[in-house]
Amino acid sequence: MTNTEITSEEIYENIQNKVPLLILDLRTPENYMAGHIEGSANAKCTSMQQKQAIMSKLPRDQKIILIDDDGNEASQNANMLARFGFDAHYLKNGIKSWNKTLVKSKQDTVISNEKLWESLKSDKDVFLLDVREPMEFAEFKIPGAVNVPLSELFTSSAREKIPKDKKIVTICSHGNRSMVATFALAQRGIESTSLEGGMSRWNQVLNANTAIKNADLTIIQVEKVGKGCLSHIVGSEGQALVIDPNYPPSKYIEFAEKEGLKITKVIDTHQHADHVSAARELAKITNAELYFSAKEEYKIEHKKVDDGDIIHIGKKQVRVIHTPGHTAGSMTFVVDDKYAFSGDTLFVESVGRPDLRDKVEEFASDLHDTIHKKLLKLESNTMIFPTHHGEGIKSTEKGIFYTTPEMAKKLALLDLSKEEFVNKVVSITTPRPMNYSIIIKVNKGTIPIIEEQVPDLEMGPNRCSIQSS
Repeated sequence: MTNTEITSEEIYENIQNKVPLLILDLRTPENYMAGHIEGSANAKCTSMQQKQAIMSKLPRDQKIILIDDDGNEASQNANMLARFGFDAHYLKNGIKSWNKTLVKSKQDTVISNEKLWESLKSDKDVFLLDVREPMEFAEFKIPGAVNVPLSELFTSSAREKIPKDKKIVTICSHGNRSMVATFALAQRGIESTSLEGGMSRWNQVLNANTAIKNADLTIIQVEKVGKGCLSHIVGSEGQALVIDPNYPPSKYIEFAEKEGLKITKVIDTHQHADHVSAARELAKITNAELYFSAKEEYKIEHKKVDDGDIIHIGKKQVRVIHTPGHTAGSMTFVVDDKYAFSGDTLFVESVGRPDLRDKVEEFASDLHDTIHKKLLKLESNTMIFPTHHGEGIKSTEKGIFYTTPEMAKKLALLDLSKEEFVNKVVSITTPRPMNYSIIIKVNKGTIPIIEEQVPDLEMGPNRCSIQSS
């Protein structure tokens, strides 16, 4: 076995001689921030999966030095790395043996999705450094992020792309490559923070905006920021109906309570294909009534709603309209003949795609009829709230996404005859949402899901609209 032990004096000598080093501090973030060797980066890994993921991204042409409190954990990990061919070492007796100056960190080593969202809303000095490969980045990203693949960060050319006067947040798919990126930046004296859980967790951020607030009606639009999913809370007389809830379901309770509302009913407009519905879980934890379309099959205990039904919430009546096209059982919910919740049928910028159930011509025909004979027949100023918005689509008004029959009539697709519309829609080929077939089965109730699995299952853009030029 190669001797992996290294002393404090030897490390210091290597630093003075400018030997290429990758110093990874395995201690808790709190201890690391309180004092660490200059140029080191925090690398606390809690599972073998994390260790293996990070190990696969470490450079093999640099000496790797691991540091902990007393040398025990670091020696085990250094020996593991050595067995896989790395020039790995650990500091003998840990950080307590270091007799040189320690530096304090100004920022945490990781940042949660919620904290990053709050930071982006309030702080203009955040630089988002996405270290995934260009193809991954092109697929979906956080707006404003700059792509520098991880491999480039170990080259001198990367220095020119990274500002010195901003808070740097590194991003990848799950947080492993971004952690390695913090190592590479630390070598150059640049502090950075890794997005915990990467893009998979970013997809789980929920942001609430109040769309309507009057004496007897409250409508809250909840945006799944990284995914473009939209759901809604409709409240009246202290009661609330949640339409198309996403994970995590606990956030809806929080949003409702802020408006003095108790969730008593939960409903999905249709069987979703791009994201996991939280309807069942939300109904369970709030003891609310659960509703699904009578025209779709579910293996979940629920109440059925059909065309012409009325759902009561406080003083309000929610009218149900069957609006097939995206799915056979899609429903739209109308309140006061002023507000409609259209699911994936009609969006701000487009219409729902009809090809996710392999009946594209039939569903395209239904979609045309639904939009022209039902949704566009609503009052011209009816606010129609969709369940998605596409990447780069700006909110209609003050952070709220909606359309109206008057606005929708300006969509080029809706100027076509029925035959032209069907031919056009059938001819458009857009990649389907990732894991869509599994997600449909989960939402149908035929296969189980636990909350920890949701981020990975939902990874990627929503792709539920027609993308036409």
